[in-house]
Amino acid sequence: MIRNQSVGLQGSVRRMKLRPRLCWSLLLLGVGSLLLLVVLQHLTDSVQQQNPGVPVLKAPSWPERKVTSWQTEDIPAGLSPGFPPVLHRCSDPLLGKKQPVTKRHKKLLLKSAPFGGSPEQQSRRRQLNHVCSGYQPVHRRRQVRLQQVSRLYVEDRFRLLYCEVPKAGCSNWKRVLMVLAGRARSIQNISHDAAHYSNQLRRLDSYDRAGIAERLRTYTKVLFVREPFERLVAAFRDKFESPNSYYHPVFGRAIISRYRANATKSALNTGAGVTFREFIQYLLDAQRPVGMDTHWERVGQLCSPCLIPYDFIGKVESLQEDADFLLRGIGAPQNLTFPDFKDRNPQANRTSSRIMQDYFSQLNHTERQKVFEFYYRDYLMFSYPKPFPDLH
Repeated sequence: MIRNQSVGLQGSVRRMKLRPRLCWSLLLLGVGSLLLLVVLQHLTDSVQQQNPGVPVLKAPSWPERKVTSWQTEDIPAGLSPGFPPVLHRCSDPLLGKKQPVTKRHKKLLLKSAPFGGSPEQQSRRRQLNHVCSGYQPVHRRRQVRLQQVSRLYVEDRFRLLYCEVPKAGCSNWKRVLMVLAGRARSIQNISHDAAHYSNQLRRLDSYDRAGIAERLRTYTKVLFVREPFERLVAAFRDKFESPNSYYHPVFGRAIISRYRANATKSALNTGAGVTFREFIQYLLDAQRPVGMDTHWERVGQLCSPCLIPYDFIGKVESLQEDADFLLRGIGAPQNLTFPDFKDRNPQANRTSSRIMQDYFSQLNHTERQKVFEFYYRDYLMFSYPKPFPDLH
């Protein structure tokens, strides 16, 4: 019995010696795991710094996918159903914390639901998504950069993002945004120069990434477009057929110098008198003597509609109706309606389909076809018919 007690005592002593070793082993294992997590976190931060894109946000009707970090989320190029761009909810530094959905915003959402779900808007967005998915397959993944949101104007009071498309009602839209933001009492008192050069409206790219992402996710995103050939002729008439201290010396002189044989010294010095054919030669030249301009750049390049899921797509052809419908939808004051006045070159007629055809009659079939190919994607995305039957 004494021998058994001795053996038991030795076993207890042996277990007491093993227990500290086990504790040290567990402690070392925990420290090692912690070091591994630190290394992995460092690698993750490095990847995020190398990919500083701003993610596009999903449309309200699309199912949301879970993402772990909005900075590293890649953005699908297409907007076809089933492959929506997404965003992880982030903070808005201007408000100091995550934006709650207020009672007022809920009312606005309820009011705005009809225009987002109207048959006309559904048809326009469906066509846009269909074309985008064809040109940019969903397996390709892209991120939105600051340049791609640089034309989006922000109106925080009514939670509106408006993409500026020149010669598609943008001057009057800026006037409307100024009134909505409380920077002017009446649209009638806002001059053209004030609307463009002293409107004090912020663009989306002026915010940090969190502010951009939050506004893209929660604000109503608006785009107004115009028949591409009419928009092109309107830009030409505005910039080259009227006195202009910028477009004549910068664009006119370069165009005349490159495309006009035996140009006079006066034309080379002033840049005045550019013909529509010379302008089209410049537009189609892969080696343009002077770069592109927003007034005749394609909408697909200006507003990135294949990356930004616009909630409302309006058209100049139904501008008054579309604009007022949108203003009622966002809860704008009842006395605020979209203006219809023309303050630049007021004596000139607005560019219509007939005027556009008069200008394009100066071109031959090959030139018209090349211009159509230049704007072909805009024609497809926004369901505009061919402006001439012989185009293909």
